Amino acid sequence: MTQAITGLRARLSSCRGVLVDSNILLDVATNDAGWGDWSARALAEVAEHTILIINPIIYAEVSIGYTTIEALDAVFPATLYQREPLPWEAGFLAGKSFLLYRRKGGSRTSPLPDFYIGAHAAVGGLALLTRDAGRYRSYFPKVEIFAPKKPGI
Repeated sequence: MTQAITGLRARLSSCRGVLVDSNILLDVATNDAGWGDWSARALAEVAEHTILIINPIIYAEVSIGYTTIEALDAVFPATLYQREPLPWEAGFLAGKSFLLYRRKGGSRTSPLPDFYIGAHAAVGGLALLTRDAGRYRSYFPKVEIFAPKKPGI
């Protein structure tokens, strides 16, 4: 089986852990036909080498697929996922990045969860595991992004 993430160990050297985007977690939870395999493989590879981290925004996005908090919490065992609050500095950076997005012609009128997630990774010294790398790379260029090279791979 080929690796989902090339050069993972070396790329993790400057990160204290990996923030896992909700799209990865939802792909695995729903066994998504297009992304489930890649996301599960990438998540397993990252978990072998570092701490997996979620924040309240990621938790909220994933919660939509669960009927009880107990069922959701079972998906995020403390032995596998470290829960972190969103740092205040990340809120500031998310706002500034969102302002830049709007100035470049972005149409959304309030900060998107992606800006908060990217900012958390940036100020927290975290890498980010996602399959939606475009916005993160544009607005958080110093964050180490782990994403598929091509759609559906």
